[in-house]
Amino acid sequence: MTALVTVADKGHVRTITLNRPEKKNALSQALAWGVIEAVDQAALDDNVWVVALTGSGDAFCAGLDLSPDAQPYTPQTRLTAQLDDIGWVGNFLLAIRKRCDKPVVGGVNGVAVGAGLGLAMACDVRLIARSARLMAGYTRIGGSPDAGLTVTLPQAMGYEKAMRFMMENRTLVGDEAVAWGMAGEAVDDDKIAGRLAEYCQSLCDWSPITLRLLKRGMVRSYESSDLESQLRYEVANIRKAFGSEDGQEARRAFLEKRKPVFQGR
Repeated sequence: MTALVTVADKGHVRTITLNRPEKKNALSQALAWGVIEAVDQAALDDNVWVVALTGSGDAFCAGLDLSPDAQPYTPQTRLTAQLDDIGWVGNFLLAIRKRCDKPVVGGVNGVAVGAGLGLAMACDVRLIARSARLMAGYTRIGGSPDAGLTVTLPQAMGYEKAMRFMMENRTLVGDEAVAWGMAGEAVDDDKIAGRLAEYCQSLCDWSPITLRLLKRGMVRSYESSDLESQLRYEVANIRKAFGSEDGQEARRAFLEKRKPVFQGR
């Protein structure tokens, strides 16, 4: 049986790929939990500094698999599953933003709809293929947003644009998505895989300690309304960064006008 999620490492970059191309990577429960498991594993691997997340074939993720033969699945124990009120759909955002403090870069190579859009928007940054279509789609099916979209869309584009995008059931394509704040860069379709790899490798020029502390601070800022607490958190983090071997190497390299060599220590 073909793996629903594939994982490949190159240097310090781990690429996680949704691998259900015949269904445009529509989310079965097994595929959804597989993505979460792969992100959680990447978070625990010190050799992984940056995570890339993309889809196989011509789609990123077409949303929930609504076919009548879709099979139930959970990796949780019976009692945990019984008590769980978040499920995989909430764990996309928790896994990518909370439990993984490493940069997660979305390579949106094709359509991203509903929970598939939620998965894309949970990523820290997104590169999007010019023909890729982004749509929430909840108004069309009489639903309401999930997969973290009530958090990530207003963060990315502001409240009114997020409301209009969802209420009007808009579809944004490539460069339009960049203009609306849903992605940082549009890339020609045939270059998206190469650009995703190139961008992720470029992030590995920096210390993983710096990257992880940076992400922790940014994520926490959206969770805290206490300004002084956030500022103290920033100071604590920069002390950790400056006290690390990588921090010392960065300053030596700066003074010596050379490229630093980071070890993740």
